[in-house]
Amino acid sequence: MSAVLIGEILACLMFVGVIGVLLIGFPVAFSLAGTALIFGVVGWLMGVYDPSNYASIIGRYIGLMSSETLVAVPLFVFMGVMLERSGIAERLLLTMGKLFGNLRGGLGISVIIVGAMLAASTGVVGATVVTMGLISLPAMLRAGYDPKLATGVICASGTLGQIIPPSTVLIFMGDMLAGINAQVQMEKGNFAPEPVSVGALFAGALLPGMMLVGLYLCWVIYKAITDPASAPATPVPEDEKKHLAREVMVALVPPLLLIIAVLGSILGGIATPTEAASVGSVGAMVLAIANRKFTFSILRQAVISTATITSMVFIILFGAAVFSVVFRMMGGDNLVHAFLSNMPGGAIGATIIVMLIMFMLGFILDTFEIIFIVIPITAPVLLTLGVDPIWLGVMVGVNLQTSFLTPPFGFALFYLRGVAPPQVSTGMIYRGVIPFVLLQVVGLALLFMFPQLVTWLPELLYH
Repeated sequence: MSAVLIGEILACLMFVGVIGVLLIGFPVAFSLAGTALIFGVVGWLMGVYDPSNYASIIGRYIGLMSSETLVAVPLFVFMGVMLERSGIAERLLLTMGKLFGNLRGGLGISVIIVGAMLAASTGVVGATVVTMGLISLPAMLRAGYDPKLATGVICASGTLGQIIPPSTVLIFMGDMLAGINAQVQMEKGNFAPEPVSVGALFAGALLPGMMLVGLYLCWVIYKAITDPASAPATPVPEDEKKHLAREVMVALVPPLLLIIAVLGSILGGIATPTEAASVGSVGAMVLAIANRKFTFSILRQAVISTATITSMVFIILFGAAVFSVVFRMMGGDNLVHAFLSNMPGGAIGATIIVMLIMFMLGFILDTFEIIFIVIPITAPVLLTLGVDPIWLGVMVGVNLQTSFLTPPFGFALFYLRGVAPPQVSTGMIYRGVIPFVLLQVVGLALLFMFPQLVTWLPELLYH
């Protein structure tokens, strides 16, 4: 048996092995790195590759640690945590609820709008779902909303942070796809490839994110018209109407200006994502001070939470780096290339298969774990077949957002289940998100049929 064949068999066994170890319950980062190192030693002993190739792992680590783009991740996380801890998100939800309260479905509309705004200012899905579940779910239930509609709206709106910039997922994907695209183009002989950047990926995700918000709003309005009892109006008392305009201005305008400053500076080419993230972090603290919620205790909690989230993500990234390097040394990338290249339908068929694999992995793995494992292995093949890297990144983001919502394993459902009152059963949450999962599928189909929804804005801004 040749060394190439042995290496490909070991690569397949390594992929199956890491899934098995994860299902047992071992931490993801150590499962990825540990399984890869064990199979790497086996491959070395069987003469599959030269052990000096392990030096490439050091290069990957240094590259990740010195990446200026990835510095934006802890800054955006801090910005989101500070907005959440300082009560700005809560004030926004309550005020928007009053603004749309006189309309049937008004609370649902306000939750979707606030969810989109929080997504554009936090980029952290779990925190957004929990925050809106704690604040808006009791209010919607008191107003007489159907629990299924209420939970579906909250879960769907909370996961918008996956795709609406400045999503931390998009930052990592943009950084990875930039390197992969440059390598693929060099191999094709194109020594001046069109640049792929986090800013371009943000621009590509903006219209699809707004499209999903529009689909959610259409569903709530449809329910309010066809089934008024499921989404009743919640009229604002007369004495509160006098001050409503001022409340809206105070609650809505400052975070909106912060979002425009952060995203506008990135999309306009005025600032890099890292520079914009630093401005956003300072802006979040300024808003907390203006809201009279800034204390040393809140700052300490925000810093600890940021360090915890960032450490978790980067240690998974380092573990995945070891996994992908060993997988390539064993020839696994050649196996994947042959498999996807021979798919019926060419690039379209290969893309569909990758999307299905990612969707299924979304039931057992977190988004970061999936992109760190799958993107380095599959993206080189898809880009070689001619798939647009910006379109691919956005499709992956929307696909994983759909997986986050899909029963019975969607992570957003578990986040909401943890804070929902006892009278809201798990079955209600599952049934409530199904219409939104179908809307996500419609969104994916539209992006698949009309790639210009993704590529138009990046081409306008960056070419």
